[in-house]
Amino acid sequence: MSQFTKPTDENDVSDLIRKVGEVNASLEIVGGGTQRQIGRPTQNAVIMSTEMLRGVTLYEPTELVISALAGTPLATIETELGKQNQQLAFEPVKLGNIFNGGARASGDAQAPQPTVGSVFATNSSGPRRVYAGAARDHLLGIRAVNGRGEIFKSGGRVMKNVTGYDLCKVMAGSWGTLSALTEVTMKVLPKPEETGTLVICGLTDEMANEVLCAAMSTPFEVSGCVHMQKGMATRLDHHSLGGVDSALAVVMGDSITALRVENISSSVAYRMSQLRRRFGAFGDILELDNTSSLTFWNKLQNLEFLQVGDGAVWRISTAPKSGHRVVRMISEFMPCHATYDWSGGLIWLELPEAANDGGAAEIRRVVATVGGHATLIRATPAVRGAVDVFQPLEKGLMRLSRDIKSTYDPHGVLNPGRMYADF
Repeated sequence: MSQFTKPTDENDVSDLIRKVGEVNASLEIVGGGTQRQIGRPTQNAVIMSTEMLRGVTLYEPTELVISALAGTPLATIETELGKQNQQLAFEPVKLGNIFNGGARASGDAQAPQPTVGSVFATNSSGPRRVYAGAARDHLLGIRAVNGRGEIFKSGGRVMKNVTGYDLCKVMAGSWGTLSALTEVTMKVLPKPEETGTLVICGLTDEMANEVLCAAMSTPFEVSGCVHMQKGMATRLDHHSLGGVDSALAVVMGDSITALRVENISSSVAYRMSQLRRRFGAFGDILELDNTSSLTFWNKLQNLEFLQVGDGAVWRISTAPKSGHRVVRMISEFMPCHATYDWSGGLIWLELPEAANDGGAAEIRRVVATVGGHATLIRATPAVRGAVDVFQPLEKGLMRLSRDIKSTYDPHGVLNPGRMYADF
């Protein structure tokens, strides 16, 4: 059985990692525990929770910068920013909500919650990524402990304070295999005064891809582009979407394509009218007001269009114009449901009747043909242990990844085997 420990400060983290390395053991890094079921299943001698490393250490609203210890709940950061009408512009997606233990599944406020450290360790970016960039693009600085137990820092508290190698970009998305983050500093932005959303009903995947890509090429600063196949939108609970209940109740069973605009009120009204005129020929269009729009996109951020359970879920990235083609080719081999985000460049694929390998063989083949990469976000431990969960790397990139791993974690102490079987 693994030993579970909660260090109380950065020095405790350093001591623990060093001691684990001295006995040639391994250590699993856990934040809120919401994403432990992502990646290859592993067995480690020690499980280290960052739960006690919490608190905002710096917040300068006028400088648009906030720093927090890695174990600080994401909800705490969002609440603190909300007091100053600010936000994390990359809109971190809540991956843990699609598992049976997630907060959405249980309805329990005490259910595991994502931490700010886990957001950057996994580079969790939501619908606004297509407009504002990924989580790593908003990470200004870090403090962390490597696999030797050495404390190091990178970046700073302003955008221009980056010299030499930008280690923040390396650590973001490394899933705790290179270091244990202890503190993060991030850029924040003001919340928009108003948000509006156009919803086009009944489009095919191919037509929707055309609309999404065309919308992003307009001068109207569309900050969210998503298409949900028929039936997936019914999971969003239209009753919470305010004054458009009756209309959405009719169309939620159909496919929906949504375009978001954010700015001052007068600008949103103008841009919505221009987008409506440009895309009106594609079908009936509904308009969500500010309150309904915020609710709608929050539900997308929480992945509420995906069913909670054990069925396989894939996250596929490809060229936006190729999204519908990827799904069409996969659907020739297995039933699937898809939601397209990031103007079609991100596909959330749900396999209700996945094969023994979670559909890995066919999905990898299609992605190799069309271009892109695929990550198995949810599957049973048996499947995750038998297939490549993360996109297999070509030889040059794998060699580079091994070199980086050996530099920061030469003894393989930190989350070994989580991303790739042999390191």
